[in-house]
Amino acid sequence: MPHPLVTANELAALLNDAASGGAPVRVLDVRWSLGGPAGLPLYDAGHIPGAVYVDLDTELARDGEPYEGRHPLPAADAFQASARAWGLNDGETVIVYDDWNSLAAGRAWWLLRYMGAENVRVLDGALPAWTAAGHPLATGTDEMANVTPGTITLSAGHEPVLTADDAASLPHSGVLLDARAGERYRGETEPIDPRAGHIPGAISAPTSGNLNDTGQFLDAISLREHYESLGVSVDRPVGVYCGSGITAAHDALALTVAGFRPALFPGSWSAWVNQPERSVATGPNP
Repeated sequence: MPHPLVTANELAALLNDAASGGAPVRVLDVRWSLGGPAGLPLYDAGHIPGAVYVDLDTELARDGEPYEGRHPLPAADAFQASARAWGLNDGETVIVYDDWNSLAAGRAWWLLRYMGAENVRVLDGALPAWTAAGHPLATGTDEMANVTPGTITLSAGHEPVLTADDAASLPHSGVLLDARAGERYRGETEPIDPRAGHIPGAISAPTSGNLNDTGQFLDAISLREHYESLGVSVDRPVGVYCGSGITAAHDALALTVAGFRPALFPGSWSAWVNQPERSVATGPNP
């Protein structure tokens, strides 16, 4: 597996090489944030040259029942159709980015890996790292209209996932991490879902702990020390969840950089609290 992160200068070198006849690089713009603003106008105003816009709500998720959570995973055939529309082909390097500390890009990275894409990387530091390094932006949506459809073949199940039952039992055999902000974990506030708190036995691991002050991921050693301080080890299973399966992928990415193999609970808290039989814990302790 290639390193899951790429720097802005490394991406620029890959794009320059591709433009000179080297290996093609597909860049996906996954700008999205809870409550907006919409990503496509941001893409239109300025994006990495050659990037294709990806809509998280409709292409990296699907509509579902409340017990499935707010962002259920898309069906494999639908996701394959989307990936081909983005121009993806088997074996090509895919780089994903956003402008939200790689939270949405993490979802794209994890989902592509889950569906079988092998060479997927996240732009470390997100779009601000690209512009800070002095690299140009393109404007408009013409590149979207001129994408040559790809032929990538995808199928589900290439990364481990947790069901609600798995998440309930994991704290007894391993470590279950909650990627949401601490106040949501503790149940002090819940702005979206019908109940506040956390899955009993889960440990608070906000995604902010994965990044430095400039929005880049900590190095592998620092991330490993961080997660080991939460009880994670290579000889115990580790799982992650968040509100709806988006920011949990950020913890999954950081854990992967640190050398662990996390499982993700796609339905996350929004699925858990819409299953009335599930109990809820509050406060700072698991």
